[in-house]
Amino acid sequence: MGTLRMTLQTQLVLRALLEDPVKERYGLELCELAGLPSGTIYPILARLEQAGWLDSTWEDPAVHEAAGRPRRRFYRITEDGAEQARLALARAFRARRQPLPGWAVNRQPADRGAPGATPSPPR
Repeated sequence: MGTLRMTLQTQLVLRALLEDPVKERYGLELCELAGLPSGTIYPILARLEQAGWLDSTWEDPAVHEAAGRPRRRFYRITEDGAEQARLALARAFRARRQPLPGWAVNRQPADRGAPGATPSPPR
C-alpha cells in the first residue's frame, strides 16, 4: 500500500468510490459522481491503482461492440483500499478542522489610521 497525497480531487474520487465499495465504476461515471473532468480523474485513478487501493478490469469486447461505444475500463476499490481511504479521508477532515496558524489568519492593520492602511469594511 502506498501513501497518497490527499488533494481535494483525490478525496472526491475516493468518496465516489466509497458510496458503494463493491460496485465497479467506469471513469466517466466517476467523473459525474466526483464532479471532476476526465483529465483530473484518470491520473488519480492510475495513482490509486498503483498504490494498490483500486483494481481495474476491461469491459468484455462483445458488450461495448454491441452497444456501439468505446470499451470501458472498470474500477473497484479494494477492501484494503477502502480501509485506507476511510482513514485518509478522516485524517484530511480532522486536518481541515484544526485552527489556522497565526501567520495564516487575516489580520487587520495595527493602526487603522496608519499611512497605507486600508480601511476595514463596515460591519
